[in-house]
Amino acid sequence: MSALPQLPLLGRCALVTGASRGLGRRFARVLAQAGADVAVTSRTAESLRDVVAEIGALGRRAVPVVLDVRDPASITRAVDEAAAGLGRIDILVNNAGCNIRKPALEVSWDDWNTILDTNLRGIFFVAQAAARGMVSRGYGRIINIGSVTCVAGYAGLGPYGASRGGVKQLTMSLAADWGPQGVTVNCLAPGWFKTAQNAVMYENAEWVGYLSDRIPLRRPGADGDLDGPLVFLASDASAYVTGQTLLVDGGISVNDTRALPKKS
Repeated sequence: MSALPQLPLLGRCALVTGASRGLGRRFARVLAQAGADVAVTSRTAESLRDVVAEIGALGRRAVPVVLDVRDPASITRAVDEAAAGLGRIDILVNNAGCNIRKPALEVSWDDWNTILDTNLRGIFFVAQAAARGMVSRGYGRIINIGSVTCVAGYAGLGPYGASRGGVKQLTMSLAADWGPQGVTVNCLAPGWFKTAQNAVMYENAEWVGYLSDRIPLRRPGADGDLDGPLVFLASDASAYVTGQTLLVDGGISVNDTRALPKKS
């Protein structure tokens, strides 16, 4: 059995959306560590300075690109700029997203549109724009970032869960569309990881304990837990994997609960 290369993405060119902070920033750095040159996007150029510096320090090329995934003209321009700056796009990590956490009775029309336009419509049209070049070259890896809400429901996350469930279904359809042209499309679905959007929740030790009690591995996601799955889906190791949703959630989606103590 052959060993995986030390730099499995050496010579590849990647585009990571929503890369100025959080998981997107880490995804960009991990791809660079695996050998890829990386174009990174955010809605402002200023917010990309740090991640561009980090990628450069790893000896890889970094191309900063301004992108608003709710604007079709911005999508076309950003993908074109990324492809021109890198030479091509082999890998797309479709990460840009947002959330507005509210009880269902308080969700407004604008709340719904903001979430779905970003998390579902944006993912589709960024994938479409990047796939044009991939299809013409006969090679591509598209990784749509989903969530455990692809397969589970949580109070206060109605529109968000609908958008992520849509990403799961969209991934399967795009895999069927572009598979014959050598482009794989998969969904990487994290469980509960601390990000800027939910950091305040992790300040509550009681809530973290409650959450951990529902996860078979008994802890939330930690730095590094997504690195291997990301590189796998971006590399030739996953050449025969497409249309799949890879849940990296510590098992919370199996709905495990600890057994009640036996009565004495």
